[in-house]
Amino acid sequence: MGEAAGVRGGIGRRGFVGAVGAVALAAGGARTARAAPRPRPLFLGTYTSKPGGGTGIGLAAYDPASGALTATGVVPGVADPSYLAPAPDGRTLYAVDEQQDGAVTALALPPGGGAPTVLGGQPTGGAGPCHLSVHPSGRWLLSANYLSGSVAVHPVLPGGALGPRTDLVVHDSPPPGPGQTGPHAHQIVTAPDGRHVLAVDLGNDTVYSYRLDPRAGTLAQVSYATLRPGAGPRHLTFHPSGAFAYLANEVDNTAVVCGYDPPTGRLVPGAPQSTGTRPGVSYPAQFLVTRDGRFAFLANRGDNTLTRYAVEAGGARLRLLDTVPVGGDFPRQIAFSPDERWLFAANQKSGSVTVFAVDARAGTLVRVGEPFPAPMAVCALPR
Repeated sequence: MGEAAGVRGGIGRRGFVGAVGAVALAAGGARTARAAPRPRPLFLGTYTSKPGGGTGIGLAAYDPASGALTATGVVPGVADPSYLAPAPDGRTLYAVDEQQDGAVTALALPPGGGAPTVLGGQPTGGAGPCHLSVHPSGRWLLSANYLSGSVAVHPVLPGGALGPRTDLVVHDSPPPGPGQTGPHAHQIVTAPDGRHVLAVDLGNDTVYSYRLDPRAGTLAQVSYATLRPGAGPRHLTFHPSGAFAYLANEVDNTAVVCGYDPPTGRLVPGAPQSTGTRPGVSYPAQFLVTRDGRFAFLANRGDNTLTRYAVEAGGARLRLLDTVPVGGDFPRQIAFSPDERWLFAANQKSGSVTVFAVDARAGTLVRVGEPFPAPMAVCALPR
């Protein structure tokens, strides 16, 4: 299908608004043109230490009406900010520093917009942190150290800055899976119930469930779920019901529906199923689930597609629909705009972000505009 109106071709959004204004004036000013929506911010994670990478956290803006992206600058001073996460109150942005001596950095977001201000960082106690998230309380920052297979907790201080680490847990059991030399923590996220924190470890083929002490900021393991050897779990996303989660297995190129029990924090993986990708090497990266729980999307690196699933049986089943070309190379991460009208895909190897219009009723994806240049884009965070 063609590009969305207002991006390319035809009269264009700006021309259309002007035409509406002319008609209103001709009618004696009884009606005026509706003001165009203000651009919304989009933050871009990258690698600063690799050839072709960026120079810091990229800043862009997207048009809520058309999805079109415009570059607005860069925030320097953050090394290898490959993953980004906002505070629940929207006043602070957090970034990993994915280096050998891993760290996490806090940035203040001005209330009226503008460039973030670096507040400072803290060491994670591990190597290569690749994911982070903020506890729903806003009081704790959780991070996953990929190279050292550990997860860390930092307190969030008044104003959004970070305090010294309160806990560090190494995934030393069970043993690594086939072809792995050790644990590789790839994600840490709070379950919808808010009582448990789940950490996905690719190296151990395991998802760990922890209870977070809300006063001390420490993690106590309550259970763990093992995937089949060599699955390489990377990233999970919960269904809105909170009773199911969808897990992307990077190494064996499968998707798994997991049952989740909020009282105990126990995750129960189901059977692996197809991602719908073509023959050849492909690495699933990340799931997204729509707010109404009707559709799920999976980014596939290598195949360079987005898999569409219909969610059935109240979240207990994924039905494969098809795959959609992503329009870039190696889609590392995908994200919805807050209204879920747009889906943004960060394509690492092509150094681009592609934008899709999301049909909420049918779950279809239609790419709009041309790929937006973004050096080694590994994370796109729309606000």
